[in-house]
Amino acid sequence: MSSMDISLPEDLKNFVDDQVSARGYRTSSEYVRELIWKDRDRQRLRGLLLEGAESPKAVAADAHYFEGLRSRVRHVGLSRAGAPPNPKSGSGHTIKSEGGRQ
Repeated sequence: MSSMDISLPEDLKNFVDDQVSARGYRTSSEYVRELIWKDRDRQRLRGLLLEGAESPKAVAADAHYFEGLRSRVRHVGLSRAGAPPNPKSGSGHTIKSEGGRQ
């Protein structure tokens, strides 16, 4: 792992030290690494959101769209399982109670 020296004004150094103690970090480096990871993730997410906002609409995400997705998922599930799901349980699995009844 590479290292980097960072100069901070005294009030920021005190803030970092307080955060390390209060949040259970072992070192100030651990705290700063987490801040950098979160900032990197935030920037990636922002980029993806902006990219999505600028892209043309392909399909309206309405009730019809989601029903189509559910239908495709059911179809894939049936073809992988090789048998239709048990309509009583809704999940394709039989569940027995302690008394042995379904």
